Amino acid sequence: MMNQMETQAEAAGTRVVEGWTGRLFEDFTVGDLYYHPFGKTVTESDNQSFTLMTQNVAKTHVDSNFAAGTEFGRPLVNSTFTLALVTGQSTIDLSMNVFANMGWDEVRMPNPVYEGDTIYSRSKVLAVRESKSRPNLGLVTVATEGFNQDGAIVISYRRTFMVYRQGFLPSVESSRPDESSLPDVEGAR
Repeated sequence: MMNQMETQAEAAGTRVVEGWTGRLFEDFTVGDLYYHPFGKTVTESDNQSFTLMTQNVAKTHVDSNFAAGTEFGRPLVNSTFTLALVTGQSTIDLSMNVFANMGWDEVRMPNPVYEGDTIYSRSKVLAVRESKSRPNLGLVTVATEGFNQDGAIVISYRRTFMVYRQGFLPSVESSRPDESSLPDVEGAR
């Protein structure tokens, strides 16, 4: 059902196209594989800020002189930053409509992440089940891997989260400005 502004926009030759609103429980199928669309090049500032913000005192993340004396020869990116980054990258495909994360299991870091690496990620749906205690939610378990620009896996884990079912996603009421401030379309097709 269109609201008044959408009706006015259509009358003016414009259609309102909703943006991506995320998946609900019924949208997940065991075996689905998502390559998440965003990569991130990790900067020295990312590593330093996250390490200091979380009060991690490991010198290997913030002291280049110390890190030069290790087998890696340069600072390592804070592993919990990598976990947070890859989880964040997966949100667009998996948990935009999350109710709660239930846990991360089997977190592994098979290769180091260095400042300057670009991290990408992918997830595979391992299990889906209805919640026994909350009929408005379902549980989804995924295996997620983060990998660098060379395709080396830098993190892997399993994550289980509760996601809303169709018909139960809380609605958000917001006001939209009138579309009349936008220019008219140029040339009809």
